[in-house]
Amino acid sequence: MLYRQVRIDPEIMSGTPVFAGTRVPVQNLFDYIEGGEPLSEFLDDFPSVSKNAALAVLEMAKQNH
Repeated sequence: MLYRQVRIDPEIMSGTPVFAGTRVPVQNLFDYIEGGEPLSEFLDDFPSVSKNAALAVLEMAKQNH
């Protein structure tokens, strides 16, 4: 299930949606993509986020639009 890639917990980053198992806000991925940066740049800058997790979140966002 794609939603397992995102964690929302008031104890982690004040409830900001983050990639599960990290403190990396999901919004960071969208900011990179919207800014024209390639996925590889995001993954290099946030090595705690797996490529599979990033792709799953992007797929989830695509399905919700």
